[in-house]
Amino acid sequence: MSDLAKAIDSTADAPALSSAIKKAARHLMPMLIILYFVAFLDRTNVGFAEEALEMDRGISAAAFAFGAGVFFIGYAIFEIPSNLLLKRFGARFWLARIAITWGIVASAFAFTTNDTMFIVLRFLLGVTEAGLFPGVIMFLAEWFPNKVRVQMFALFYLAQPFSQMLGAPLSGGLISFGDQVTPWHGWQVMFFVEGLMAVIAGIAALFFLTNSPQQAKWLDDDEKGALTRAMAAEDEVRSADGPTGIWKAMASWKVWYFTIIYFCLQIAVYGTTFYLPQQVAGLLGQSVGWQVGLVSAIPWLVGLFACYLFGRRATTVIRRRRYGTLFFVLTGVFILGSALAGAMQQPIIGILCITIAVASFLSVGPITWSFPTAFLTGAAAAAGIGLINSLGNLGGFVAPIMRTAVNEAAPTDSGAWGVVSLGVFAFVAAAMFAATRFFRAKSDALLEESAPQH
Repeated sequence: MSDLAKAIDSTADAPALSSAIKKAARHLMPMLIILYFVAFLDRTNVGFAEEALEMDRGISAAAFAFGAGVFFIGYAIFEIPSNLLLKRFGARFWLARIAITWGIVASAFAFTTNDTMFIVLRFLLGVTEAGLFPGVIMFLAEWFPNKVRVQMFALFYLAQPFSQMLGAPLSGGLISFGDQVTPWHGWQVMFFVEGLMAVIAGIAALFFLTNSPQQAKWLDDDEKGALTRAMAAEDEVRSADGPTGIWKAMASWKVWYFTIIYFCLQIAVYGTTFYLPQQVAGLLGQSVGWQVGLVSAIPWLVGLFACYLFGRRATTVIRRRRYGTLFFVLTGVFILGSALAGAMQQPIIGILCITIAVASFLSVGPITWSFPTAFLTGAAAAAGIGLINSLGNLGGFVAPIMRTAVNEAAPTDSGAWGVVSLGVFAFVAAAMFAATRFFRAKSDALLEESAPQH
């Protein structure tokens, strides 16, 4: 066992470290999950308003597709600066700022009047939300040892299925409520209420988040010391494994390697997420509303359990690599299956395929992030994680545009060809993820040698 592994192992079984990890999870994770729940809801609820925006405001299909994707342009431009500012001001203040400002912009969608305003607001939503996801990833990597990090990432990722499982019927319900009870259009009520939720969550984050173990009043001195020593030992390994400093991190081939993997993943994720309500509506032969919202929640419910289950089991590098490769392959296979089922008018098979695809890409997300956070620390982590997430998320910009372009050029108007084009990228990610077996890193050995999962 290496000296650094012994340093961690000497504290890993201690009650103080175990207690510190449990307390940190209990105090931090609920607030982080709520923030990402609302963020994912506000960036994807536009799918529920596509037809209404076209009817009520004349938003064209091309403008909708561009607006759905331009979010990620603003997101990408301001991602790394936001991450660096989080390091300067602390996660508590900066994450709260992000939530409050994006909530204001999200509510402003209720007043959309034309194509230009819709596109501008989508861009501003990306600008204001930039830094939330990578900031939380970096925050968790500073609080939790590598052995339990995927489990914490998986808990954080539960916000995605929760936002769609609960958010789909919520969005559909708000649309129905707004149309029937208020003088506003239903889609206006949906945007305004769900944006206000982000503002409230941001204010709450100021009271519930803590920047570091040293500042945590809910940890005693022994717990602070045990957790600080464990994380310091891991930081030494990450410094030896990975780049140091902002510019070296941005030039690191490993950072760019995982950026490509994440880009492929995001094409599959957002290509499915943006159009899930319409795809389900097409399979069921109904318009978007309460019933479509309920059925759209099924894939996310299954994904919730899959994400948590495999996040708990992914405690070694070998398991993480095997699970990651498998889930990328399943994502691609069942995205293609959903397209085929739609073309053949097989709603039950289509919903089943969508469900497995969603469960697969939700499960692979936390596993994917465990690799770069194992070799990035300090300013390099702020820049590297920000780069991976910002450029990787451009897959969300490419996905709707590519899907629309492929459908327009396809020999049939079933929409299946656009879905197929998205699934191909999951197979590219699977091949690249499997190839990480040729990487050699001290952090891999440290993870295998360290004490059992808490």
